[in-house]
Amino acid sequence: MAADLILARHGSIGPSYRGRYVGASDIGLHVDGRRQSEALGEALRSRRVGRALCSPQRRALETAQVIGEIAELKFTVDSDLREVDFGRWEGKTFQEIRESDPEQVERWARLDRDFAFPEGERVRDFLDRVRRAVERIAQDPAERLLAVTHGGVIRAAICHLLGLDPRAYLLFEISPASVSTIHLLDGKGVLAELNNCSHLERC
Repeated sequence: MAADLILARHGSIGPSYRGRYVGASDIGLHVDGRRQSEALGEALRSRRVGRALCSPQRRALETAQVIGEIAELKFTVDSDLREVDFGRWEGKTFQEIRESDPEQVERWARLDRDFAFPEGERVRDFLDRVRRAVERIAQDPAERLLAVTHGGVIRAAICHLLGLDPRAYLLFEISPASVSTIHLLDGKGVLAELNNCSHLERC
């Protein structure tokens, strides 16, 4: 069974998307994100990763490709690691969303499990698929696993493994190309590293 889960967020997709909700939109890395991915690969080279997984979305796949070349890792795509689908809120800022759908924003803020993003994914379905991915990882025979994925997925995974209410996901900052590590024991987790960006100091 796995002893450690390393959660790495994909590199930056560029300043034009900063502050905007990007979930299902299939956007590739910005040039800065590629540099961040190179630094991330160097940082992960010494981690002795036994198995590597990634989201099927372009920004995660491109990050994984760079990491794989540097750290000599082969990645398996896991569709459950994709980011939540914000539906028609994709690409909008919080202010734009609040002005257009104030009642929906209230339900979202409560993280009502039956809430579905307009024309997008239901919260319950998103949390369930992240749980499935994490439970598969916990049962993997590799001692240390790496998952290159998204901010929302990483927050949801941390909450699940630490036994926290999913609404606590807002308590965790997960920056592009950051590393967070969870020690695993009997399907539960201990947070050992959160949002480590020290490898990005020269980017």
